[in-house]
Amino acid sequence: MNRPASLSLRELGGTGLAVTPICFGTSPLSSMERLYGYAVEEERAIATVLAAFDSPVNFFDTSNGYGEDGLAERRIGEAIRRAGGLPPAVVLATKVDPDPYTGDFSGDRVRASLEESMERLGIDKIALLHLHDPERIPFEAGIAPSGPVEALVDLRARGLVGHLGVAGGPVGLLQAYLDTGEFEVVLSHNRYTLLDRSAEPLFRSAADQGLGVLNAAPYGGGMLSKGPSVQHRYAYGTRDERIREAAQAMEAACMRYNVSLAAAALQFSMRSELIDSTVVGVSSPQRISHTLELAAVTIPDELWSELEQLAPPQELWLY
Repeated sequence: MNRPASLSLRELGGTGLAVTPICFGTSPLSSMERLYGYAVEEERAIATVLAAFDSPVNFFDTSNGYGEDGLAERRIGEAIRRAGGLPPAVVLATKVDPDPYTGDFSGDRVRASLEESMERLGIDKIALLHLHDPERIPFEAGIAPSGPVEALVDLRARGLVGHLGVAGGPVGLLQAYLDTGEFEVVLSHNRYTLLDRSAEPLFRSAADQGLGVLNAAPYGGGMLSKGPSVQHRYAYGTRDERIREAAQAMEAACMRYNVSLAAAALQFSMRSELIDSTVVGVSSPQRISHTLELAAVTIPDELWSELEQLAPPQELWLY
């Protein structure tokens, strides 16, 4: 039998940051109804963060760009104030984003993004700061003089940021940023799941170099948590119908072993030797406890073998 992964702390690559193998993502707390299909009101969002602070999980992920005017960060900041400050064991990561009105993603914008985040969160140093979705600008602009990478390196040198990461989708672009030698952590989403293994070479390369590896969206935007009969889209977009058919077959296999598809999807990421922590979005206190329950399910080795055989062909992966 495959035993559930422990929630014991482990080092995030070579950063020295001690984190749990689950990281709570806060994008849903920004009430992006268009993306997620539901709204999250203010008190529920704050209660979610406070419940997370009281949980065994010590790692939290947010972004300057989550919600209008940084709504997720504002709500986290209010929870931090109600808690009397950021709990000392908590590792809080955020991300720099382009100007929401002009699209500017220059070095100056990176500095402004960090200032906005620190003001909203009410803290004066960020443990881990990611360059967020760099696919929004050409790679050449990202590494240009006075560009975002140069600004991030300066912020780290000044002590405002502990460590730097790059967080996005396309694995080739993320690898190019890692190849600059300036980043200590990589985060990719929707590309290492039961239905897609695009990020595996990227994660293996990063792990071999001693870099931190974060895998986000293990449920593929809800298909692997709500179920393919409820969520027809994978990674928030329309995909080849064979993706949904594979998810249906996986769900049926899980049912034969009395294991939920969501538990298998979460633990698929958690059991990987390449991944330091799995980022799971939360939107309510109940989602906090439910995630911990999914992580504690015992899954037979035979089911893992079946799920592996049911994975969609490589040609359907996102990359």
